[in-house]
Amino acid sequence: MRYHLDSHTLFIRGSFRAASTGIDGGVRCVSTLLAHTIKANGEMHDPQKVLENVSAGAGIGGDYFGFLTQVAGNKACVLQYDFVTVFIITGIEGKSHGSAGPIHIIVSSSEGMSDASLLETIMVATEAKTEALLGLGLTLSVTSTDGVIAASEGEERHRVAGRLTDAGKRVREAVLHGIPKALARNESGGGADRPAFFIFSRMKGDHWITWSPDRCPYYPCHFEGQSCEFCYCPFYPCMNEKLGQWAESSSSGRVWNCAGCILLHDPSVADYLKKYPGASQDELVHQIGYKKR
Repeated sequence: MRYHLDSHTLFIRGSFRAASTGIDGGVRCVSTLLAHTIKANGEMHDPQKVLENVSAGAGIGGDYFGFLTQVAGNKACVLQYDFVTVFIITGIEGKSHGSAGPIHIIVSSSEGMSDASLLETIMVATEAKTEALLGLGLTLSVTSTDGVIAASEGEERHRVAGRLTDAGKRVREAVLHGIPKALARNESGGGADRPAFFIFSRMKGDHWITWSPDRCPYYPCHFEGQSCEFCYCPFYPCMNEKLGQWAESSSSGRVWNCAGCILLHDPSVADYLKKYPGASQDELVHQIGYKKR
């Protein structure tokens, strides 16, 4: 799985088995999950046609699941909890009534899930969304455009995904943490040019940390003159054993450890990916001539 913002669209690329409640939803294999930003009150007369045009322009064809949103992609929140990555795009509307606007949630698992567990993931994410809104004292979002996509890659490892399972626990915690952050981020009207990233850390106790490339106390963590543009790697977990390796988690199972990889810290590689955000990892490694330091 990898993701990037391109103009008005958040693209999440991979080889997914996915379930979607969105436009032309269902359960099928797709290569792309996307959220396209539209103008307020615009392009909603034929949302499926809008998504078809976006996907055609990106060379995807019908091989996608997607949403339309009025929230800019750079206001999204991305939450990484081991093998689960959750993308949340939402905002506040009707402030006088204390209600949340449309809420779009995309869950991606790097560990394969059965169709039944994908559907359970949608249920868990929706339940967590409701719990988060009630905790904020907001009425439930009742818009007709809310939606959830649950997707996974790889060999099936999860046949169930209820809230007490390894997968369900991670999805629930990510949504509970992410909904308040996404609402506050959109309401603040800040000029951030990228999504916000949150990583679940077990250092000095389980907690969420906010990642930012600015004012990092650990610079340089690899070498002088490194690029920090992609400190939070959009390819994670790439599972390329030439760049990283599996490690035992302190809680349970395995996590992908790429602490020794400096691919995207190479300034020429980072500049190339900024110029060509659709580039694959293999393209970065082979065509640019990346070599480990």
